[in-house]
Amino acid sequence: MLERYDVLVIGGGNAALCAAIAARRGGASVLVLEGAPHFYRGGNTRHTRNMRCAHDSATEILTGPYTEDEFWEDLKRVTQGHTDEELARHMIAESKEMLTWIVDQGVRFQPSLGGTLSLGRTNSFFLGGGRSMLNALYLTAEKLGVEVRYDAEVTELEIEDGMFLSATVHDASGPRKVRAAALVAASGGFEANIEWLKEGWGEIAENFLIRGTPYNRGTILRMLIDHDVKQIGDVTQCHAVAIDARAPKFDGGIITRLDCVIYGIVVNKECKRFYDEGEDIWPKRYAIWGRLVAAQPDQIAYIIFDARSLSLFMPSLFPPIKADSIEELAGLLELDPAKLSETVNGFNAAVQPGTFDPHNPDDCATAGLTPAKTHWARRIEQGPFYAYPVRPGITFTYLGVKVNKEARMIMADGKQAVNMFAAGEIMAGNVLGQGYAAGIGMTIGSVFGRAAGRGAAKYARN
Repeated sequence: MLERYDVLVIGGGNAALCAAIAARRGGASVLVLEGAPHFYRGGNTRHTRNMRCAHDSATEILTGPYTEDEFWEDLKRVTQGHTDEELARHMIAESKEMLTWIVDQGVRFQPSLGGTLSLGRTNSFFLGGGRSMLNALYLTAEKLGVEVRYDAEVTELEIEDGMFLSATVHDASGPRKVRAAALVAASGGFEANIEWLKEGWGEIAENFLIRGTPYNRGTILRMLIDHDVKQIGDVTQCHAVAIDARAPKFDGGIITRLDCVIYGIVVNKECKRFYDEGEDIWPKRYAIWGRLVAAQPDQIAYIIFDARSLSLFMPSLFPPIKADSIEELAGLLELDPAKLSETVNGFNAAVQPGTFDPHNPDDCATAGLTPAKTHWARRIEQGPFYAYPVRPGITFTYLGVKVNKEARMIMADGKQAVNMFAAGEIMAGNVLGQGYAAGIGMTIGSVFGRAAGRGAAKYARN
């Protein structure tokens, strides 16, 4: 069977839906192919909560302005300069429109959540979370006449000299070939492909948990690279956070993330601290902890805190491990009681007087301790005592395809692809060479998704 459309969108998350809606509003016939079943549609968007956009003043849901320059400084800091500045600044400038454009597509926002997020000024939270946001986008797309198919696996792309010709798709009806005037690839990264992760990380990748969708195996990304689309990024760079070690191997989502690092200490299986738990405000630093834990023996660590901190953060899906003494806690964690007690006592002795502020960087720090804890340092002394075991939780990978400001793919020879566009995680490495700040993934998906859809529709019309 052979089918024809103006625009073919591969993927089913935020980037794909923004592309499909933009293309349809641009007058194109659009087919969306989602590899997951209907219940699991949407990739990692299902697990999101918010989006980071620049804005010039406070709104009903944002407590103050967040300028383009401040956004750029935040991005430059977390990536340590490993970003395409032209693309990044373009994304930031375009993000200002997304707060209204995305609402025009049916998405609704709510005031920021509390706790350690501290994002009330910078990030807009979706009313009902990522799944509700997705449902709104799908509803709008379908009302506009976008055709969506689920359990639709693309097994082959026909590409000649940077021009997309067709895709072979397997679904409930069997194999078929789809031709389209333009292609938008928005199918995510390869985080669920453990063998591909091993190419960069080695065997320790077996100990990683994949907090995102199990359907992001990088199939389309691999095909594009094999068809001479320019590759960008490092196979080891990814959004990697410390998540509850008791989480499932795949799809644990945001409810397995732990926001309590700044309120305690983190030790490895040898009961040694290995990084400054109070380095910066949590939304700018939470995504470094996956890599930090990945570097520890057996890729596991333990967050230790006392009763005073229990109510300061949003808990994991799983309850913390509780004990009346540090030694008892060590036993429950199968750690050496003497070593853990020595580490906690050494930390307590180094804590200096200060004024504790759970929501902002404060003057509570250690002295004479390596590594130091530079903020939120309080003695761990008030029982009962608690711990969370944590492992690296991979959300999405940064290795992807090179694009320009119009989201058009760039070929290995440096030329623009004729009719191929990309959006979302599959091209996130253009902006995120490393590091992360909360909500940027959704910004990338929305901004470049809309750009890809507009560009694809324009090419198809011409």
